[in-house]
Amino acid sequence: MTILKRGMIIDVNLDPTQGSETGKVRPCIIVTNDVYNERVPVIQVVPITEWSAKKVRIKTNVGLYPSQDNGLSKKSIADCLQTRPIDHRHRMVKIRGKLSRPKIQEINQALKIIFELNL
Repeated sequence: MTILKRGMIIDVNLDPTQGSETGKVRPCIIVTNDVYNERVPVIQVVPITEWSAKKVRIKTNVGLYPSQDNGLSKKSIADCLQTRPIDHRHRMVKIRGKLSRPKIQEINQALKIIFELNL
């Protein structure tokens, strides 16, 4: 069994959805801490969506570029507003890679804004 770590990018089946929720199978970033990732099946993820100039200007979105380390195939956006819990035993499709430390810090900053955290 693979141990999931914070900052990993995994493909997740987000269906079924309701309303404006992000759906289908798409890459997502694991944002829960590694203690939870090792002990509980429900983890928090940030969905990754198609890049656009409009989306990248939103301060809670993080632009991502493809690399060998992250496993992405095209320019994308981490949509931190769409953070959601998933049971990785049922929704994870595969592991793609891992974000760089600076990108994880950008995700952290976006999550602080969304959840009004002053850490």
